Order: sequence, then C-alpha cells, then structure tokens
Amino acid sequence: MPELPTAIIDALRSVYDPCCQERGISVVDMGLVRSVDVDGDRARVELVLTTGWCPFTTHLLTAVRERVESLPEVEGAAVEVVWDEPWTTDRLSADARRKLRFLPDPSAVSDRDGFVSDARARNRMDTSPAPVGHAVEEAGQ
Repeated sequence: MPELPTAIIDALRSVYDPCCQERGISVVDMGLVRSVDVDGDRARVELVLTTGWCPFTTHLLTAVRERVESLPEVEGAAVEVVWDEPWTTDRLSADARRKLRFLPDPSAVSDRDGFVSDARARNRMDTSPAPVGHAVEEAGQ
C-alpha cells in the first residue's frame, strides 16, 4: 500500500509546529517527520524534534496521531520521537526556509559593512544605554 504513506504525509501538512504555526509552517515543512510506515491499517510515524527541550512535545505527538487516525484508511497510529538523529536546518523545506528567513542570503549582500551599518541605524542599535544613575522617562509620565 505505497500510496498510504504519501497520503499520511499530505495529511500532516495541516499539522503545524506550535512554534511556527503563525507562519504557516507544518511539521512536514519543518522536517520533523522522519518516516512513515504502514502495516495493514496501522501507521507508525517517527518525528525528529528541533530540540530535546521542546515544551510542546506532548501536544505535537497528540496532534500528529489524531491527524493520522482521522484518515479513513488508518485504524490506529503510533507516533514516536527518535533521538538518534539530530534535527538540522537542512531538514527545512524550501518554503519553510523562505518563511523563516529574516536576513538576506549572504551572497546577496555585496557590502557587508554597509549592510550591518544600515541595520544598526534601522534598529537603533547604535543608541547607547542611559548612563547608570539616570532615570529613564517612561511614556505618559
């Protein structure tokens, strides 16, 4: 049944990594799905987490299992985290990489020093903190 693993992957495109949901990045695009195996009407999904400290692991495992089990061809699903393979940014889809990029590709920056200088000016990173012992006036006071 080679088409069922593909259907499961497609279904998981509607399950979002909790840290990237607002950007519309699914567990598939984040590269969290390591493998999908099917034995009859049972599915097994292996996930690779971005960090072992992920506070959303339980939520993620439940969301993936529920989505897989919502498919009519699947009677039950086991979802497991694998620890023998680290997640790296190489696992990101091109779409996820584009959505997560907040800096230009380094090859697109012809003048590194000018880029950094402009970024500092835009972000007011050149502003020195208030000297110690001086009060900072808060808005509305």
